[in-house]
Amino acid sequence: MSIKSLIKRSEYHDSVTLMLVARELLNLPGVLDAAVVMGTEANKGILAEADLLTAEVQAASPNDLVIAVRAENDESAGAALARAEELLAQKRAVAAEKEEYQPRSIDTAVRTEPEANLAVISVAGRYAAREARKALQKGLHVFLFSDNMPLEDEIELKRYAQEEGLLLMGPDAGTAIINGVALGFANAVPEGNIGLVAASGTGLQEVTSLIARRGGGVSQAVGVGGRDLSETVGGIMMMESLIALQEDPDTHVLVLISKPPAPGVAEKVLGLVGESDKPTVVCFLGSDPSAVEAAGAVPATTLEEAALLAGRLAAGSQQPVERIIAEIRRDLRRRDEELEKLAAGARARLTEEQRYVRGLFCGGTFCYEAMLILRDLIGDVHSNAPLEKRLKLADSNKSLAHTCVDLGEDEFTVGRLHPMLDLSLRNRRIQWEAEDPETAVILLDVVLGYGVHPDPAGETAEAIRAGRDATPNSPIFVAHVCGTAGDPQNLAEQERKLREAEAIVVGSNATAARLAGMIAT
Repeated sequence: MSIKSLIKRSEYHDSVTLMLVARELLNLPGVLDAAVVMGTEANKGILAEADLLTAEVQAASPNDLVIAVRAENDESAGAALARAEELLAQKRAVAAEKEEYQPRSIDTAVRTEPEANLAVISVAGRYAAREARKALQKGLHVFLFSDNMPLEDEIELKRYAQEEGLLLMGPDAGTAIINGVALGFANAVPEGNIGLVAASGTGLQEVTSLIARRGGGVSQAVGVGGRDLSETVGGIMMMESLIALQEDPDTHVLVLISKPPAPGVAEKVLGLVGESDKPTVVCFLGSDPSAVEAAGAVPATTLEEAALLAGRLAAGSQQPVERIIAEIRRDLRRRDEELEKLAAGARARLTEEQRYVRGLFCGGTFCYEAMLILRDLIGDVHSNAPLEKRLKLADSNKSLAHTCVDLGEDEFTVGRLHPMLDLSLRNRRIQWEAEDPETAVILLDVVLGYGVHPDPAGETAEAIRAGRDATPNSPIFVAHVCGTAGDPQNLAEQERKLREAEAIVVGSNATAARLAGMIAT
């Protein structure tokens, strides 16, 4: 076996290019594994776990491009490095030959499209504030996909947007649906009378998709970024969005989605909710529902429950809210009885040594919701984004007992694509976890929508098969697909591919987490 690497000093290519080059290297004869990434410390840790770390890679800086190959012999490894250089040179040449005009600044974009009223910004975090500021100063609403923005910049920009009557969605905004137009990773959802505001991209995707799958529709869906409800940011954009939807005649039911807000921010948001006569469902995952009830809103304990409640309210049900909640929870309890039967059958296929759940998530809110549910079933769950500080993993690349990993956290996305676009990191991790003789269940989310991987279930299914082949007694794979029938990837087709790989596929993240916990109990 041969491990070789090549460092391209101070060379930058976009993350999509790096993913495509790495994918082609993996198809070359004799190549066992390959990576094309920036030389960040997080990427070095991943390369070490994959047995791709060399001394020169270890010495690379975050501004250096790293090409690393593990092959059957020196000749195959050398050929792969040479091919990587050829591919990178070709992509530079193709980009240079493109004749279609593309504005290179906010100023020229506005001159080209003077009627535009919204800018979508996706640049490296260190440049995001500068570009967002330019867009706001031009009178544009902003959908800020970029992450890794300094907190003080977010606060300054959101206050400026508020003063100017503009929306700043983000930073790290993954999803929004504005006037029927899907932004970021949003799903194909019909128009309707439910308006949503979320400090969670995948949380927003889950609720809107489940609403759509049950015949409902969305008026507006605003993503405000995961830090908006922190004490320092103060919920600026959630409150601005909430006021706008309360005044929107096409919105009849409101839904708010977030991890637990800072207490003072929650009080302000719920104060606004209490002033509205529109039914409002509040899903602050893991929070005490009593404050929500006191504000006259409807509390939801899971994303699925939020979608079910909103759908019933939007359909014009005349039943008292308390009865609607009771009926939905009764139906979910009945489903749990069926899940326990399924879990018992799966549990019987495991050895005594196989006892831990390993969750590998593309969506941060899916990871968080799963840990809340698992905690009630199996106890402590370790994570790189844990419910309690004491449960934080010392090394995010190594699981400990019950573990859920958010692969979309900044530590994994600096210098590489988000896992909803590039599944290679999770595919590696699936095999590592499958090879652990103590792994009972591997819990997965598969996210569909515009702008995400064109076939995430197909690639995940291949990784599941590889994981099964790597161990004499495979763990149980439990998955849920977040998406709709109208998504480019096709929900039914994606679920079929996972089932053909012998994964158990269920209809929501909450259900998947409950089933995983039941199997490991």
